[in-house]
Amino acid sequence: MDKLYIVIPAYNEKDNIIRTVSEWYPIVEKYGTDSRLVVINDGSTDETYDILTAMAETKPQLTALTKLNGGHGSTVIYGYKFAINKGADWIFQTDSDGQTDPAEFDAFWQLKDRYDAIIGNRTVRGDGRSRKFVENVVCLLLRIIFGVKVKDANAPFRLMKKDLVAKYIDRLPSNYNLPNIMMTTFFSYYHEKLAFREITFKPRQGGKNSINIKKIVKIGIKALKDFRGFKQQMKEEK
Repeated sequence: MDKLYIVIPAYNEKDNIIRTVSEWYPIVEKYGTDSRLVVINDGSTDETYDILTAMAETKPQLTALTKLNGGHGSTVIYGYKFAINKGADWIFQTDSDGQTDPAEFDAFWQLKDRYDAIIGNRTVRGDGRSRKFVENVVCLLLRIIFGVKVKDANAPFRLMKKDLVAKYIDRLPSNYNLPNIMMTTFFSYYHEKLAFREITFKPRQGGKNSINIKKIVKIGIKALKDFRGFKQQMKEEK
């Protein structure tokens, strides 16, 4: 049976983490004793990691990791590399805020024999119009800069073959803040076996979002510069 690693970053999610683990843990149980739910505490200042370690005592397929705070992107990369090094066959990434639905995972798993990456498409955004607008702008920039047309670049609901993640992960700095966007871009640009599947996306289920509009604008300006740098590197390969 294929070994599945579910990677979930967590930062100050004490209000969500019990529910998140309880919802996603049955998925790894279903897909074999070697599968793991990997939750990475990104230097939380609350009790997130304490809750995780306590839960891991009774859940043998839960791996609780912790690291210095570096942001969502660096934590996702950390989780991907951990899964690769542990011999995962498939890596699934989602977030700890309760916005995604574990009941939709099986439909993605059923597509793994046809595609090497299946990425969620959030046609309806429960997190508000401003976030949907940002995503639309990102997809437009990817189309202009890289010539790729993707339905949802940054969805935190993605199933990827480990070999495909390993193929591109070292192109990203370990502290890169938008790894999923660039992974989606690489998959599309290099014509990998990629599919998008519609998912539901609920409002945050508890806690406070650490990203505000001011941060989004700052991230966006840096992202534009980064995109151009990645594009230049890709051009030089040819």
